[in-house]
Amino acid sequence: MSEIVERLTDTRATQPGAIAEALSSRKRRPLVGESGTLFLLAADHPARGIVKVGGNATAMADRGEYLERIVTALDRPGVDGIMATPDIVDDLAILGALDEKVVIGSMNRGGLAGALFELDDRFTGYTAEGIAAANLDGGKMLLRIADDDRDTLPTITACAAAVDALAARGLMAMVEPFASFRENGGVKNILEPDPTIRAIGVSSALGTTSAYTWLKLPVIPEMERVMAATTLPTLLLGGDPGADAERTFEGWRRAMKIPQVRGLVAGRSLLYPHHGDVAAAVDAAAAIVSGARV
Repeated sequence: MSEIVERLTDTRATQPGAIAEALSSRKRRPLVGESGTLFLLAADHPARGIVKVGGNATAMADRGEYLERIVTALDRPGVDGIMATPDIVDDLAILGALDEKVVIGSMNRGGLAGALFELDDRFTGYTAEGIAAANLDGGKMLLRIADDDRDTLPTITACAAAVDALAARGLMAMVEPFASFRENGGVKNILEPDPTIRAIGVSSALGTTSAYTWLKLPVIPEMERVMAATTLPTLLLGGDPGADAERTFEGWRRAMKIPQVRGLVAGRSLLYPHHGDVAAAVDAAAAIVSGARV
């Protein structure tokens, strides 16, 4: 057992109140600094049943190693914070890794990858009330819009309510929309311009105000035309590039030149780079984000 796991488990078993104390006392910072950009790590995949990275089916299964990689990444210059589920946020709070960092809570993780109910993406993680109580900076929600599945509608409705609940507290609502469909019992995302533009229109209009809404979008073909569909600040989705990380990085470089694109949310591509050097991968991504508006 790693020292991190031993320490965290002992604290959870003997001092569970320490988590709330650590979160309430953490030093916060503005959501967006002088650069006007935002670079966040993503650490919410395991909660939706995903621990695979590239060809390794269990890469993220070791929680101690996962946390060590996250802490290494958070400590690199240019990393503004993290988007994660409550278990990860609580662990990082105990470790004292969240001071002066933006922390976004992941909200709907009920649509487990590969499950029959995958598109019924219920809110099983953070609520807006819980995000505010935990002294976090906003909430993220996944919205896959599939016209061929009735489970899409309750997810749209739940996301609209979450946008309102976060806005009422002055907190960021990060909406991650996809145009999706069912195929061979699974869910596929359509990474093409026109369906993505349609999904942007739907997600941008959720709730009674868009004042606190940001988008999180994949880098796809014709990104300039895609981004012309919104005025909302947008963060790029990192994804899982496998061994072709440089192609992914080049896509980020091009997209970061678009005015609406304000940064990046990346997890697997940086925490488990094919070359094995987490710090180097994070530094390369940070350089892309920081250099976008120079």
